[in-house]
Amino acid sequence: MNAATLTYREAMRQALRQALADDPRVFLMGEDVGRYGGCYAVSKGLLEEFGQERIRDTPLSESAFTGAGIGAALGGMRPIVEIMTVNFSLLALDQILNNAATLRHMSGGQVSVPLVIRMATGAGRQLAAQHSHSLEGWYAHIPGLKVVAPATVTDARHMLAAALADPDPVIVFEHVMLYNAEGPLDAVESVPLTGAAVRRPGKDVTLITYGGSLPKALAATEQLAADGIAAEVIDLRCLRPLDDATLMASVGKTRRAVIVDEGWRSGSLAAEISARIVEQAFYDLDAPPARVCSAEVPIPYPKHLEDAALPQVDGIVAAARGVLGRG
Repeated sequence: MNAATLTYREAMRQALRQALADDPRVFLMGEDVGRYGGCYAVSKGLLEEFGQERIRDTPLSESAFTGAGIGAALGGMRPIVEIMTVNFSLLALDQILNNAATLRHMSGGQVSVPLVIRMATGAGRQLAAQHSHSLEGWYAHIPGLKVVAPATVTDARHMLAAALADPDPVIVFEHVMLYNAEGPLDAVESVPLTGAAVRRPGKDVTLITYGGSLPKALAATEQLAADGIAAEVIDLRCLRPLDDATLMASVGKTRRAVIVDEGWRSGSLAAEISARIVEQAFYDLDAPPARVCSAEVPIPYPKHLEDAALPQVDGIVAAARGVLGRG
């Protein structure tokens, strides 16, 4: 690794370290974030550097420590709550939906909840059905939250600072298959919480995705290029609010769209994006939008079944060829 290249894990650790060093109000709390160094080793070494007041191991009660984070945010702190996996966040859904997301509204704007919740999401590590689902679309459904999914080293490094600066709750989804991924750390000072990014320009079809599916979409473009198909790749980055303008500009150019979403197809984020494209860019389309989603099953444990249940490069290529009439 050269000096300009980091793993996604190290980028997140740098972001946490800088946040803790820059603002005494910031602290990290969650299961195994301290002595163990985090379930995915993101916070390794931070306990020794910042002490138990700033790096707090919590009991195994997502509702309790998420609620404590909300209380700390109301009290003027800038808590970062780490939930080990998105499946476990359902135990804290009452706190997230009924408190964090609604208190500004229910107080008539008198209070805000500057809370950041980080959680791992996605499949690919054979962690089976209670540790592997992609439920980001559920959270993107909730008014009062911002929902982001950094997919690159640069976004992982800089989105946390923007999340901490936001006066309202922000949920940061980190895909488990990205932690070991290496990439360049671009020379930028900040990354906004809003706005999609064009990761690869193209003219023939738009591939829309986020998080752990971005590398698969980029790999698909290489196969498509070999067939003379120039695919544009849009990284959503922010799942709420969605960047309609960037999506419609791309679809208006390519006239075809494929949405790649590791969530289940029914009621998915991909379904929402497809509906928006049809509502806003119907007359620009030369084919109906296509979706590549996970199979409608609990994520299996065996590797060959897990792979079969998830969006894969071949499926993305087939969908792109399909909307081009080359299937």
